[in-house]
Amino acid sequence: MRDKKIVFGFLLVTVFCFFTVCQKKDDKMMIKVAHWDVTTHHYVTPLIEAFKLANPGVSIEVIDIPSADYTQRLTVMLNGGSDVDVFWIKDGDTTKSIANRGQLADLSGYVKRDNIKLSDFNGTADRFIFDNKLTALPASTGYYVLYYNKDIFDNMRIPYPSNDMTWAEWERLAGQLTSGSGNNKIYGGLLHTWQACVQNWGIQDGKNTIMETDYSFFRPSYEMALRMQKAGYIMDYGTMRVGGLHYSSLFLRGSAATLPMGTWFFTTVIERIANNDSNIRWGISTLPHPPNAERGWTVGSVTPIAMNQASLNKDLAWKFINFITGIEGAKIYASFGQFPGRTNDETLRVIASLPGMPDGSAQALAVKNITLDRPMELKVGEINQMLGEEHSLIMLEEISIQRGLDNMARRSREIQGR
Repeated sequence: MRDKKIVFGFLLVTVFCFFTVCQKKDDKMMIKVAHWDVTTHHYVTPLIEAFKLANPGVSIEVIDIPSADYTQRLTVMLNGGSDVDVFWIKDGDTTKSIANRGQLADLSGYVKRDNIKLSDFNGTADRFIFDNKLTALPASTGYYVLYYNKDIFDNMRIPYPSNDMTWAEWERLAGQLTSGSGNNKIYGGLLHTWQACVQNWGIQDGKNTIMETDYSFFRPSYEMALRMQKAGYIMDYGTMRVGGLHYSSLFLRGSAATLPMGTWFFTTVIERIANNDSNIRWGISTLPHPPNAERGWTVGSVTPIAMNQASLNKDLAWKFINFITGIEGAKIYASFGQFPGRTNDETLRVIASLPGMPDGSAQALAVKNITLDRPMELKVGEINQMLGEEHSLIMLEEISIQRGLDNMARRSREIQGR
């Protein structure tokens, strides 16, 4: 009887150990990932399912957080020691603050081991290196191009914009395309009320950022904007602000011949035309560039993906990040009309071939460098808000350009404690 009890006890211990080992093994095949509004970001689930298909046996728990709460909820989770393994960073400029709290794993060793070329990310991956540590990789991006209305160009027998045009050439082109008056006026260009639609051209060459304490590099862009406003080549800032006029409605109703705007506008244009809410024929070209920058240099933003330093399954977490930011992930992003962080001729062809995209899109989208409009720096949000306030005063001509630039410099020093 005693021997039977010993055998039975041994079996129980064996079974317990077996299930414990299996559980540990299962844990090594499972990671938690966080994103916001997964149901409306239609590419997220296909990305995850494709990764699972390529890695049989892997289980992924998705933490879906409402967009408005995402950044705050993520901060609370990380501060509380959450076991989330991988997360997309909704506001890319907050990456440095998360890194400063020691909550981002260093990806440098993995990148070196797997021979990942950071140059494949159009200059954006380097922005996530802090203290010689690679804290994230670009998952997706968006950048500025020049939209144009083919009907207006054709009616005036003016050639479509080239993919190698300076801002001075764009200003002259806008003058040629401006016609009519009152409600029938067609503006040759359109600069939206966002400060980015003037200030971005000042940082496009990559030599400066909005975190400076001398903003003289903004001067050429402001001088151009005010000249065009005074000449009537663009709708004036005050009219747009008071009337609550949006760039999308103005362009889609045919009131503007050209519009510098981000690639995120593609889906709106395509949907509005498909729904018969607009009948324009449109095209895109590469964003005009300053004289000291070459063709293909543009401005944009990045959505990075990162690994939690507290992750207990870093190897699988890296495998997931590598897939999302790699060639296969890029193809999936592109198939949904999203621009992956890693772009090449193939992914650009996928986007250019989507239903509703205009001819020549692949060539127009082939950029060489994406300068981030909001760098990965502390207090960038405060600086950005301040620049917006001074921008409004300059564009309303309530203060001179010089006064505005001086105010920006002074307030930037105060915010940054310099």
